[in-house]
Amino acid sequence: MTVAYAKRLRGWRFILFNIVLGLGHMVVLFNVGAYIALLPDVAGELGGVFPSFGTWGQTYFIIALALAFPIARWLSGRFGDYRLFIAAFVVFAFASYLCAASQTLWLFIPARIVLGFSGGITLYIGQPLLLKEYPDQLKLLGLGIWGLITLMPFTISFPIGGLIADELGWRYLFYLNIVFALAIAGICGSLLAGRGVERRDTRFDNIGFVLLALVVGSMQTLLNLGNDFDWLNSPFLCATMIVLIIALPCFIIWELDERHPAFSIRLFADRNFTIGVICLSVGFLLIQGLLSLLIVQLQVLLGYSSFLAGMVYLPMILLAAPMTVAMHRLPKSLDVRLPACLNLLGFSFTFYWLGLFDDPGSFDQIFWPVLLLGFFLGSFFMPLTRLTLHGLSGSREIRAAEETGLLRVVAGAFGITLQGVMLFRRTPLHQLQLADHFGGRKFASIDVLQGFSSRLEAFGLDKTLVNGRLLTLIKQQATLLALNDAFLLASFLFIGLAGLVWLAYPTHQPLHPTLVKELGDIQAEELMVEP
Repeated sequence: MTVAYAKRLRGWRFILFNIVLGLGHMVVLFNVGAYIALLPDVAGELGGVFPSFGTWGQTYFIIALALAFPIARWLSGRFGDYRLFIAAFVVFAFASYLCAASQTLWLFIPARIVLGFSGGITLYIGQPLLLKEYPDQLKLLGLGIWGLITLMPFTISFPIGGLIADELGWRYLFYLNIVFALAIAGICGSLLAGRGVERRDTRFDNIGFVLLALVVGSMQTLLNLGNDFDWLNSPFLCATMIVLIIALPCFIIWELDERHPAFSIRLFADRNFTIGVICLSVGFLLIQGLLSLLIVQLQVLLGYSSFLAGMVYLPMILLAAPMTVAMHRLPKSLDVRLPACLNLLGFSFTFYWLGLFDDPGSFDQIFWPVLLLGFFLGSFFMPLTRLTLHGLSGSREIRAAEETGLLRVVAGAFGITLQGVMLFRRTPLHQLQLADHFGGRKFASIDVLQGFSSRLEAFGLDKTLVNGRLLTLIKQQATLLALNDAFLLASFLFIGLAGLVWLAYPTHQPLHPTLVKELGDIQAEELMVEP
């Protein structure tokens, strides 16, 4: 049964609805950025585990957030979008309470997964729920506002999260979640009370969704636990790898033959979609991973407070906000391959600049490249999204947008752990090279460490203390060099992505008639009713 929607909200109700939905979006995304600033504190209180263990709470949260997208589409069709939105925020509040009450990782991680899943449902529903209230001539304005809110995880959430950790304690992030989530659910329920429900009864691909969850979850588990449990020397990780090897081909075969797939693999037959998804996913993998890695290492390695480490990213908002608004006004006649290429080259330059960071005490050395990073972050999503969706229409365009978001979010989770793997692998190499170089093992005429150590001992310092301090200094510099390697590698990868966009079809002109026919045949095959 389908019930028509009531009239759009007007006046102060419309303004309040905008504020509340924007706040809800910010609350969910705030848990992405703020948790990174809190991570060392969380790891210390949940049994004093390594920071890499605390990272699990972030990566599984993001994976659950992404997996919520396909199931949110089906649930909103069965129960109505605004009802599901309110219910998801109630679950979000309950999961936040479990996170705040956790004393060990074994309760905290499942609670974060539930938190991410409920938050992902609100993200999927929130934007279309908001745009339904906008007149057609103002929908572009609504998208611009939504884009500004989406910058939250990369800008102000870091310093605010750090301030919460330093002044109140990390658990207060989740206590605040409870207050805001329940308030948002209550206000939205009041504003939309009596609103009709548009029901769309479609079959949900249960098997496809389970296989997708197995593939993504097992890959993330391998990356999360690999460094700490010696990869395939661990029986558990061996079993996880077997699950992945079996589930991946099963998932591809099943989804290719499914009429209503949880994840439409056939979209990859479109060249622009494939190239756009690669650029968005790999680019976001590098951005999310490097920003998360840097803020944690500023605290763990260089002794920054959580607030000061978060303040490093605050300058990004100065250029990111205006660029996000400007990108929504790109003329349709423009070939977006050009701004996309320039943006990716800009990221390459900025990450190369950050890769030269070598002074732990110099805040200014980070400020200027981070300020420039905000410029390119604000212009990253829109050109590549338009490139990805070019030539698609109707239900295929909607599914493409949904799956692009899912893959981008999953890539962000992978990026966090992949950058940790690189740091774990490169640090010992640099540590050995520094010890060999300054210890005289590479050049006999250079034995800086021995000479410096002897001079300190001559002033009465204990030899063990001196050697320990020198070892700590070498390890710190080795980690900085490994961090630089991560940024420099990302710089080179962005150059490759900048070249890749030119293999896509131009977006300022219609597709070739032959290609249009091929895409039409693919869509007809997807919609074909089985006998």
